[in-house]
Amino acid sequence: MADRYLNLTGTAPGRFLAGRLGLPRPVPLRRWSLEHPRLDGPLLTLTAGSSALDGPLPDLGTRPVAAAERPAGVLLDATGVSDVAGLAQVHAALHPVVRGLADCGRVVVLGARPSADDHHQAAAQQALEGFVRSLGKEIGRGGTANLVRLTGPSPSAAGSTLRFLLSPRSAYVSGQVVELADAEPELPADPARPFTGRTAVVTGAARGIGAAVAEVLARDGARVVALDVPGAAGELARTAERLGATALPLDITTDDAAYRIASALPDGRLDVLVHNAGITRDRRLANMPADRWAPVLDVNLAAVLDTTDALLKTGTLSRGGRVVATASIAGIAGNTGQTNYAASKAGIIGMVRSLAPRAAAAHGVTVNAVAPGFIETGMTAAVPLFVREAGRRMNSQIQGGLPVDVAEATAFLAHPSSGPVNGQILRVCGQSLLGA
Repeated sequence: MADRYLNLTGTAPGRFLAGRLGLPRPVPLRRWSLEHPRLDGPLLTLTAGSSALDGPLPDLGTRPVAAAERPAGVLLDATGVSDVAGLAQVHAALHPVVRGLADCGRVVVLGARPSADDHHQAAAQQALEGFVRSLGKEIGRGGTANLVRLTGPSPSAAGSTLRFLLSPRSAYVSGQVVELADAEPELPADPARPFTGRTAVVTGAARGIGAAVAEVLARDGARVVALDVPGAAGELARTAERLGATALPLDITTDDAAYRIASALPDGRLDVLVHNAGITRDRRLANMPADRWAPVLDVNLAAVLDTTDALLKTGTLSRGGRVVATASIAGIAGNTGQTNYAASKAGIIGMVRSLAPRAAAAHGVTVNAVAPGFIETGMTAAVPLFVREAGRRMNSQIQGGLPVDVAEATAFLAHPSSGPVNGQILRVCGQSLLGA
């Protein structure tokens, strides 16, 4: 359903009316396209004090700022900030430039992991989180601000994360913290199609977010197996045909789901597993019978646990593989009438944090999750008007996200170069004012 308020405030009369009445004025977000694959402008690179990096930053495919230009992105190296005086240098670096950032611009602060031995450094580096989350809420004009934390001094680990956050692909990701392991990334042979030669399974792929994820992965070169329940077989087949994917009608909760997934793989090898399938059965707990509780936990959580465990155990998920699950802002902040759904999505977060280090160590597989906020889908179009409008406006971008926003974030976590990204919960919510 179209966001009529966003469309109205994009017109001259709408801007005038919103300004006179003091109403919020969302800026249409610039998303990735073939015509605009990068930020529409240069990147300004700054350092707060001295850097703790042991080498140059990765090539980000951007150009530096020329005289009198407005930067489309600002990258601040704050890895060497270790005390309160260093935080003053963060202010000194960004204060003069943030107002001149172009519309839909990006600010990324590169920090270090807070030390367990130096409480002054830990305080200063943790302060960057509060700084970035606040900047994300005030930057306006469709801009975003995010923090990337490095474990070690090598900047190469940050390559895929910086390319994502400093690009149009991250339009609905703001106020977030991504912590990176100290690992060397795998570089794809073809950066334009990084999933070439890799096979991806996407559950819940017939429509909505799942179909968008399948489309982005296919666009970027993956062989996609699109999975959904048999009841959606017709729509699934049409989606798969459009993308050149393989359709797999399958109830993910069946005991042999993992075996049937493995059997559907072109060469028995799985590189990317995206757990997107999910259902809701909303009702307040006092009015929620067991037959509304159990299906939600079975589909949203138990099936994710069971299929992931089985595909790891059998080695179907290959070394260098990626698991990306779908959590939700509801699992972080909770929602009235969704104790079952919120429990299942919080359970996904618990799974990711526990499984990620063990899967990486034993199988060479990373495990991460996206946590969508209000995304414009058929499901959200059906909610009451005032609830829908509240969902759209209660975030720093003052608008709902699109399925492609979740898809681009999923593709980033699944990227061959994202090996240093593990155990992360990436909120795709426009920096929701609830729980984010």
